[in-house]
Amino acid sequence: MKQVSLRGITWNHSRALPPLVATAQRFEELHPGVRIQWEKRSLHEFGHADIVTLARNFDLLVIDHPIAGDAEASGALTDLLLMLSSVEIKDLQQDSIGPSISSYFYHHKLYALPIDAAAPAASFRPDLLSPLGLEEPKTWADVISLARLGLVRMPAFSADLFLNFMGLCVSLGGSVACSSEQLVDPDIGAHCLELLHELAALMPDEIYSLNPITLYERMAKEDSIAYCPFAYTYSNYSRDGFGAKHVRFSNPVSMDRDTPMRTVLGGTGIAISASCKDTALALEYSLFVAGQTCQRTLYGMCGGQPARRSAWNDSVLNQITDDFFLRTAASVETAYVRPRYPGYVGLQARAGEAIVEYCKQRGSTQKTLEQMDALYRLSQSEGIQHA
Repeated sequence: MKQVSLRGITWNHSRALPPLVATAQRFEELHPGVRIQWEKRSLHEFGHADIVTLARNFDLLVIDHPIAGDAEASGALTDLLLMLSSVEIKDLQQDSIGPSISSYFYHHKLYALPIDAAAPAASFRPDLLSPLGLEEPKTWADVISLARLGLVRMPAFSADLFLNFMGLCVSLGGSVACSSEQLVDPDIGAHCLELLHELAALMPDEIYSLNPITLYERMAKEDSIAYCPFAYTYSNYSRDGFGAKHVRFSNPVSMDRDTPMRTVLGGTGIAISASCKDTALALEYSLFVAGQTCQRTLYGMCGGQPARRSAWNDSVLNQITDDFFLRTAASVETAYVRPRYPGYVGLQARAGEAIVEYCKQRGSTQKTLEQMDALYRLSQSEGIQHA
């Protein structure tokens, strides 16, 4: 019997690795002679590692949609559109939640199949709010009021702060990266910087070392954080037994009574390296993982956060996650898709560092926006140079 082995790389969390290991095990049982081995990297490496190097060393890559431009420029990933039937494409388009599938289309090519969906949403500890007679915030003003009590934290690691800044901009009607010179509208951008500073000033500096995972680990272990207004969601923390304390999730607040907050699409897709040893087998496995049945059962039950709308509506998955999927579906359905031009990925951390400094020092909004615009233009030129 012919032995075929594929190597895959994902990111380091119970939402990412265990469901893929489970799907690999089952796929191997259904396909004797096949071995699929998954490895992991840190969350930061997931968002910023070089796609070319990864594609040389792995057959399967779990990626985030902003990498699409770099994938096209480098030729590192396989265009899956040419390999899928019209029935398979239609199925993915009809059942993927929000823009999950469309985010991996770039210049009429498809660089990944969506397997995981997420966007920043609110999270809180009901057991901490209720004894104080406090309710879950509904508006931005409510969040500020709760933050003044010292009960609110947000992840303010540079990339997270940048993505939340973008979410605020689009929530207030702004566009992002529509001009080659300016990242955002200056007036809207200045207002959003002021909103972030207003919130950050009510929190300790420890927030600048928090990403979503470290924040949720704190919420699930300690009693110092009762509420977070926006962080990329992890259904694991709403599952019984995952953490010492239960974390409940819900859609983000409204900016005011008439302006719902939009956040920025996260999630992941499974991509195939252009140097994959067996592309046909890799696609068969990818379709298995991204398939409706696997997403709703094996993938979701093993800690995954599926990209299928049918999985988000599944009664069993919602029962074991305190209705996580029903509570936060709107945040994904309305999520903003990030820029995907070659060179964009590095902008997230760099521009985020400018926002960190602004929030810490209460600097000039104009100078901060000018700095971000300069970094934005630099990222475009770097993308062109490496294309």
